[in-house]
Amino acid sequence: MCSIIGYKGNEHASSVLIEGLKKMEYRGYDSVGIATIKSGKLLIRKGVGKVAEVNKSLRLDELPGKLGIGHTRWATHGGIVDSNAHPHSGCTTRLAIVHNGIIENYDILKSQLIQAGHIFESDTDTEVISHFFESLQQKDDFSVNALCSLVQQLQGTYAFVVLMEKFPNMLIAVRKKSPLCIGIGDEEMFIASDVLAFADKTNKLFFLPDESFAFVFQDSIKAYDFLGNELQPNMQEINVAVELTEKNGHEHFMLKEIYEQKDAITKTVMSLQKLEYSLWDQLHITAEKIKNIQRICLLACGTSWHAARIAQFFFESITAVPVCVYLASEFRYMSFFPQANNLYIVISQSGETADTLEALRLINAYGGLSTIVITNVATSTMVREAAGFLLTQAGPEIAVASTKAFSTQLVVLYWLAHRIAYEKKLINQVTLSCAEENLLKVAITLEHSLDQYRYSIDHVYARQYACYDKALFLGRHISYPLAMEGALKLKEIGYVFAESYPAGELKHGPLALVDETMPVYIFSHLDPLIYQKLVSNAHEVKARGGRVVVFTYEGQHELCALAETSFIIFDDVPMLLGPLAMVGLMQYFVYALAKERGCPIDKPRNLAKSVTVE
Repeated sequence: MCSIIGYKGNEHASSVLIEGLKKMEYRGYDSVGIATIKSGKLLIRKGVGKVAEVNKSLRLDELPGKLGIGHTRWATHGGIVDSNAHPHSGCTTRLAIVHNGIIENYDILKSQLIQAGHIFESDTDTEVISHFFESLQQKDDFSVNALCSLVQQLQGTYAFVVLMEKFPNMLIAVRKKSPLCIGIGDEEMFIASDVLAFADKTNKLFFLPDESFAFVFQDSIKAYDFLGNELQPNMQEINVAVELTEKNGHEHFMLKEIYEQKDAITKTVMSLQKLEYSLWDQLHITAEKIKNIQRICLLACGTSWHAARIAQFFFESITAVPVCVYLASEFRYMSFFPQANNLYIVISQSGETADTLEALRLINAYGGLSTIVITNVATSTMVREAAGFLLTQAGPEIAVASTKAFSTQLVVLYWLAHRIAYEKKLINQVTLSCAEENLLKVAITLEHSLDQYRYSIDHVYARQYACYDKALFLGRHISYPLAMEGALKLKEIGYVFAESYPAGELKHGPLALVDETMPVYIFSHLDPLIYQKLVSNAHEVKARGGRVVVFTYEGQHELCALAETSFIIFDDVPMLLGPLAMVGLMQYFVYALAKERGCPIDKPRNLAKSVTVE
């Protein structure tokens, strides 16, 4: 979602800020702004639109000065208008603030400030913070204790950076449960919500601890916790690969990323194979504990939750350990019964997903529980806070709708299930190696199916099905979570009201929706018994005039005969890897429908890539 960037050094600050904001565009936003100080005067420019658009119209990069802050906003409080864009100031323009997160008690604080004579110019919760800082300046009480008192009044999750005329050589960075890090360069400092913003400038980092703040100068950092205790900045050297984020000839990033899945899966398998002897050390779990696992708990949101739903079948089938799958956004509001012999696996593409991060923190708060995070970002908050971690090797994923991050999550989860089974002596080394080989083979199948159907989807099926504004997605067993992911993708990028159901639930309500204007997408299964049940479901849909579209496997002639359109996976695929083999074809079909409908595929309305607010 929103992105923060700050700079103090010898370079032209506005250019550094614009460059950093562009690197974080993948997170999603609707407005942009920067503030700098030159000759003791604060300058602010901001507006609605993309970085390049606003820069072109307002010449953000021409703001002078070597100290500045920048921001891209994803609207929460207040509409998408210039006045709600960051940075925000107080009643005067003596300070500027950029903020990620939500101040949950802002309404109460705003009323108090208005009664004290403050005048607000926006509808945002952020402006409350700027007026508080203004009050501190007016009282000349800008001490560590005063700042501690201020943050104690703010409820919610937040990260913000403050720039003040009164202190033209310093930035103030504050963090509570929202990511913020400081890059230490040669006579220059960077502050950002994402390491990628300055990864090509320095590899020396200070991850601001939770509930802390820092005074950042050109050559030093003074950090404190919210109680006023001074902290010793823990510098780390982390090499973050700044990979090219170009479309490489593809029309959209999503299309490029669909076609990158084969390589991403291969890289992920190879990276996992290198953990042969160090896996349990990296996960901070003893081999004895692995053998005695009583339950595996999977926690995630959105697409990662669908990966978890598929992985439930991996773990239960391969490890013979019962699995619970939790929607992380609901987990904190449910009864929690911590068990020492449970394994808690947390899944997030960014490693910053707010709901999932808070679920992880709840589990960690009990102490002694084994937590593993699966993510695509080595420098993420979840990697630092979980007991252990496993990384996908998807590389940068720019499109909001996840593709290769999802498929590589499935790879890690499938592989981990086999490693646990191997440790429990349920399978041998040959079976483990065979599982790794099957993942590599399925990656090839995924790409083959794209090549096989791309022309017909582009020239026939996209036009045929893009006209419908509603759809049902059906599956059974392990194909049901894939149907859930398909429906989500069509909602996200095609703006189609798509619902997913276990096919057995069709007669319990959804069948009432089926008519000749309702495409019903059915995802098949390799188990003969489950397959026959899906055939029966297809009969039910066809009898009501529904338009049946099936994603199926070679030899499943009955289902194809009932379908108006069939997409067939022809290669031999292990039953548990059926969703991975089929996912690329599903993604491309939905992509083509969204393109035919004229939708902004990479950056759909109202959505953000990295969901850092609850």
